[in-house]
Amino acid sequence: MPSWAASTTSTNGLLEANRILAPFNYTTLADLVLSLVEAERLGRLRERLAGLKAPAVLLVDEIGYLPVTPGGANLFFQLVNARYERASTILTSNKSFKDWGSVFGNAVVAATLLDRLLHHCHIVTIKGNSYRLCHYTGLALPDDPPPPPRRGRPRKAPLQEVPERPLG
Repeated sequence: MPSWAASTTSTNGLLEANRILAPFNYTTLADLVLSLVEAERLGRLRERLAGLKAPAVLLVDEIGYLPVTPGGANLFFQLVNARYERASTILTSNKSFKDWGSVFGNAVVAATLLDRLLHHCHIVTIKGNSYRLCHYTGLALPDDPPPPPRRGRPRKAPLQEVPERPLG
């Protein structure tokens, strides 16, 4: 059984759809960065980037699961930039975009990545427990708590414009 077969429900659905519709490549971010670092070390980065640029769809899973080294973040940006407006890239993450600076070890690299990734994109937000935790109600994470009540003076109501009335 391939290693990707045990992935999440959403990823499995994407994999199945892409298997039918278009050539694709699946990897985790950690494995992808390791392969790019190794290719750079061997002087074969250009060939590795070309191979990853070729599939119609590249699915990168587990962004934020492990931190990325600054050099790895730059290599990942090179890949994203090479695929930008040429091929589809699907990313899965349990981190919000505001946390990507810590994931990639550099807020500037994260912002540059997001600049390329969010242009022409569709964002699908899935809230709740994973399908694995749903079977174990005692282990399931609670829903987000409601925000705490606001303290201090109540906010002033915004001023409303009064329509002008003709004189006379």
